[in-house]
Amino acid sequence: MLSSKNIVFAVLATAGLFILLTFASCKKKVRSDIGKAFFAKTQNKVFKDITPEGFAIVLKKALTDPNTKLSNPKIIEAYYDSHDYDPVLLTSNLSNDNLRLLVDYLGKANEHGLDPKMFQTEKIKLLLAKFYDKKAIKTTDEAYTDMAQLELSIANSLINYSNALQFGVMNPRRIYANYYTVTKRPDSLSMSRVFELKNLKTFLDSIQPKNPQYLTLQKALVSNVVVPGQTKEETQRTLLVNLERLRWKNKPTEARYAIVNIPDFQLDLMENGKSTLNMKVCVGQGRNGNHTDNLVEYDDSDKIDRPFQRETPQLNSLIYVAEVNPIWNIPQSIANKEIIVEAAKDRYYLSNKNINVYKNGAIVNDPETIKWASISEKERSQYSFKQQPGADNSLGKVKFLFNNKSSVYLHDTPAKDAFKKPMRAVSHGCVRLEKPLDFAHALFGDGEKYNTIAKLMGEDNSKPTSLYLNKKVPVYITYVTCWADAGGTLQFRKDIYGLDIVLYAHLQKFLAPV
Repeated sequence: MLSSKNIVFAVLATAGLFILLTFASCKKKVRSDIGKAFFAKTQNKVFKDITPEGFAIVLKKALTDPNTKLSNPKIIEAYYDSHDYDPVLLTSNLSNDNLRLLVDYLGKANEHGLDPKMFQTEKIKLLLAKFYDKKAIKTTDEAYTDMAQLELSIANSLINYSNALQFGVMNPRRIYANYYTVTKRPDSLSMSRVFELKNLKTFLDSIQPKNPQYLTLQKALVSNVVVPGQTKEETQRTLLVNLERLRWKNKPTEARYAIVNIPDFQLDLMENGKSTLNMKVCVGQGRNGNHTDNLVEYDDSDKIDRPFQRETPQLNSLIYVAEVNPIWNIPQSIANKEIIVEAAKDRYYLSNKNINVYKNGAIVNDPETIKWASISEKERSQYSFKQQPGADNSLGKVKFLFNNKSSVYLHDTPAKDAFKKPMRAVSHGCVRLEKPLDFAHALFGDGEKYNTIAKLMGEDNSKPTSLYLNKKVPVYITYVTCWADAGGTLQFRKDIYGLDIVLYAHLQKFLAPV
């Protein structure tokens, strides 16, 4: 005789089995109704004879066929493998004309500057036309083949279109040598979403960029705007590369942050979408400072990014400290190319510039006795140089530090005349600030720490002092050559590092004809 516990277990097991069988039965029924559903939409009698099992065989073969060109084959194959190789996209979208809608969206990719060909738009359009022509597909084998081709083309195109609009066509980390900004890229989870869409139109509308900057540049592209002094071709290409930059998921998400735009030579402190502090900056010297290279004349070799040694990198980090009256630890490259050269010309150069000299870590008491012009390359590596705080210190009276691989920072400078020039790519790579005390006030606010900074900056030869922020402030160093200002007017800047050219060289095969 069964115990009450065993009876309960048996009832639950029976119920579970019933649910499982019911689910399997429902799934089997849905799968077996595929032929009926396709016939209802196409009115082609051939589809009456198709079965899920027959389609699965053909789809498996298509997935392994080298002629089936898929951008993300592993993700696509993994999905169908775990879903019985069913035509999930055709089944969920053919009956409501969503696939015609998809063709319309893909066909308008040129409004984003992208070539509709990269999304197999014409192939999908032609295959759909066959499906809707009740006499075009004549055999079951042909039906299976066309179904498989259409299913995979839609999957591939949806993923590519979604990736392009939400993440950009290019990965900036792969094309730029000095790029250290956190940039989100599509992953298997985001790409697999396209198979589970409840409403295709809602999804397609949701991935269209809605950033006002993007929409303004997009409108200018479609309207064939031409910038005075540029050809139509150059203007269009500048718009295209900056639209791509806007598609990258590397934008600040914080309410408050500092941002430097290298080609604009400007820093803004942004709070809730508005600039509360703006100043001129000087950035690193670039390879295209005289603007001899442009977006009209280039070749495939321009795909290789060859940064000038002093170019300021693109990055994001967190400002965590202000160092007042800093010591400048002079990089070896600058020491070899500049400091030692000047010391060879003038034996008192180092003392006049308040630079201490160290040999193998020990301070040199009489550096003016060293014959700098005759020391060898090997001997040079034994020396290091530190400029002490003072009026001549190249870092000025304060520097703001943030962690980064390039050892760059924001800092004051005694060379104020550079801020009067329109072209301010003049530094060794760090960013010089026009109004460092204002920046310190914006970061620290009123209070003891800011008062200390202001006091020490006003004194001569004070000792180095570090003041840490209570809350770190994000900083972004970016590279944008075209944007809409607050009034909606397009602003264009020179491509001082040639990064537009590098990006366009990679993008051109994906772009709509201009």
